[in-house]
Amino acid sequence: MKHLLAIALCLLLGACAARPPLPAQLPVLQLPQQLHVEREQAGQRQDWLLVIQGEHGHLRWSLLDLLGIPQARQLLDGQQWQADGLLPPNPAARELFAAVLFALTPPEQLSQLYPQARQQNERRWLGERWQVSYRAADAFDLDLGQGLRYVIDPLPRENTP
Repeated sequence: MKHLLAIALCLLLGACAARPPLPAQLPVLQLPQQLHVEREQAGQRQDWLLVIQGEHGHLRWSLLDLLGIPQARQLLDGQQWQADGLLPPNPAARELFAAVLFALTPPEQLSQLYPQARQQNERRWLGERWQVSYRAADAFDLDLGQGLRYVIDPLPRENTP
């Protein structure tokens, strides 16, 4: 019985350690945002649409393929992610969402919300986990290690009179 309890405890601690870092509180972002996400790994590419919306103090994240089919949906309530809808859990998408949130955090809020983050010129990083290189104020590349890279670009906003 002791061995079973020890294994369960190790699994629980491993699951906690695998959670992507979150800010101390949600940053102030200009919402809604629609981003083109290009995933590159091992010579293969995938394109997605990422929509971020504010809703009652939460952030709703929706990842869609180019046909509009949902790939992942999550709701961030500040300190934890929650499934949004009937899609199965997608840890890779959750890691992407957390890294994009880190990249979108305004520079003046970075040290308060991510005390362990570093920023220099057009780059910022969170230890070895995430590296962000900005091509423009709202266009950036994410390096998540192990050859996984995302190229993020904003989609043009519709002009409404």
